[in-house]
Amino acid sequence: MATLKGKTLYITGASRGIGLAIGLRAARDGANVVVAAKTAEAHPKLPGTIYSAKEEIEKAGGKALACVVDVRNEEQVAESVELAVKTFGGIDILVNNASAISLTGTLETSMKRYDLMHSVNTRGTFVCSQACLPHLLKAENPHILNISPPLNMEERWFAGHVAYTMAKFGMSMCVLGMAGEFRGRGVAVNALWPKTVIATAAVQNLLGGDDMVARSRKPEIMADAAHVVFTTKSRELTGRFLIDEEVLRGAGVTDLERYSFVPGAELAPDFFV
Repeated sequence: MATLKGKTLYITGASRGIGLAIGLRAARDGANVVVAAKTAEAHPKLPGTIYSAKEEIEKAGGKALACVVDVRNEEQVAESVELAVKTFGGIDILVNNASAISLTGTLETSMKRYDLMHSVNTRGTFVCSQACLPHLLKAENPHILNISPPLNMEERWFAGHVAYTMAKFGMSMCVLGMAGEFRGRGVAVNALWPKTVIATAAVQNLLGGDDMVARSRKPEIMADAAHVVFTTKSRELTGRFLIDEEVLRGAGVTDLERYSFVPGAELAPDFFV
C-alpha cells in the first residue's frame, strides 16, 4: 500500500470542505499537513477554523501546522511556506484548493467580486505554486494538485458566469503551463475535479442548499482520489485534468455509493463535466 507517511502537504483553504478532507486522508497515513486558510475565528455560516482543522488532523494521526493565509497576500504565503519548511523540513505536495465563486452574469458581477475571484483562484494558485516550487524541486515525489476543471473551451461553460469560469480556468491553465515547464524536473502538476456536486459550505449556502446537498457526494471522494494521485510517481502522471471517480475506478475502486451524501439519491453533475 502506497503511503504519505512523513510527507508534508501544503493545502490552501484547508479549514473545511475538500481541503480539510484531503488533509484528513493524508493524516491517516501519518503525513504533515499545513492548514493554510483565512479562517482563524469561527464564522456564523461556515464550519471550521484553521485551529479546529489542525485538531482534527492530529486526531486522525498526522501532524499539523495552522497558518493564517490569505492567498491574495504573497507575504503571508511566503511566510507560511518558510514556517512549514522550518517545521517539517520541506514540502512534498501543494494543493491549490482555495477558491472564490460567484455564479453571476456579466451585468450582475461587480468588479470587486470579479477581482476577488481572479485574485484568489488564478493569482492565488500562481503565488502558492511559485512559493512552494523551490522546495518541491528538492522533494522525492513532488506533486502540485489544483482543484480546478478540465479546459473545456465550450460556450456553455462560460455563458451565465463568464467571470467565474475565467477564474477557474486560470487555475487549469497553470496546470497546462507548469506541467510542461517542470516535467523534466520531476514535479507533477495536475488538476482534479468532481464528476458530481460535492457537499460543501458553498453548495449549502450559495448553490442550492439542502436539496442540492442531498444530491451531492461527500468531500471524501475527492480526498481519496487525491491520495491516489499523490502516491503515483510524479514523473508518470503530470499535465492531466483528472475526474475523481475516474481516478478511483482506475485504482480499482468499484463501490462509489459510499460517497453519496444521501444513499441512493440521484446525483447532480458538477459544472464543466
